[in-house]
Formats: sequence, structure tokens, C-alpha cells
Amino acid sequence: MNYTLLITASPTASRSGLTALRFARALLTRGHQLPLVFFLDEGTRTGTAAASTPSDETDLLAGWVELAGDTTELVLCVSSAQRRGLLDATAAQREDSEATVHPAFRLGGLGELVEALATSDRVVTFG
Repeated sequence: MNYTLLITASPTASRSGLTALRFARALLTRGHQLPLVFFLDEGTRTGTAAASTPSDETDLLAGWVELAGDTTELVLCVSSAQRRGLLDATAAQREDSEATVHPAFRLGGLGELVEALATSDRVVTFG
């Protein structure tokens, strides 16, 4: 089955991000396809390169980075990310600033989410 995940919750304000990561791992382990994980609103904070996780907590950023690869893309909503100060290399250069998005993630528009929704068998939202 082909799944799309939509994550809207802050990685620090709830356990939704951890639940989503565990769900994504389970999908892939069972042979399902997960071509896109889309982070929207506060969920875009998951992709910050500046994240620092206390040693007694699960490192969500590392978990998503490990999960991403040839078959799964991690996409941050460009508008949500920019509102939260998250810039990829292109936007950072334009703003004469530093990139703040982790390289395993990329910025994308809601159109990509709509396309993924149209081709998915299941869509699961965490937030």
C-alpha cells in the first residue's frame, strides 16, 4: 500500500512526532511504500538543523534523517517553514543568511501534498 504522512505537531510540544516516526518505520518494515512525509505548520520545526535533543529523549531529527532515503522524501511546507525562520540553502543565500533546514529535508509547496494525496491509498495525519 502507498501511504502519505502529514505531520502538523511541534516536535517538542507533543508525542505526535515520535508516534509518526514509529508508524513510518513500521510501514516500511512491513513492505508498504512511503514516498512522502509532509511537515506542515509547527511540524516544520522537525526539520531544523539546529535541533539539540537531551540525552534521555528520542532524537526525532536523527530518526527522520535515518528514515529518509531513495524511497521517502521529507518535505517541509515552504510557507510554514519560512514563518518559523527555517531557510534552505537557496532561501538563505537570497536572505544573506545561514541555512537552517537540515539537508535531509527540503522545502515544498502544498501542491506536492495534494499530488501525494491523490496517489496515496492511505493518508495518516499526526498532530
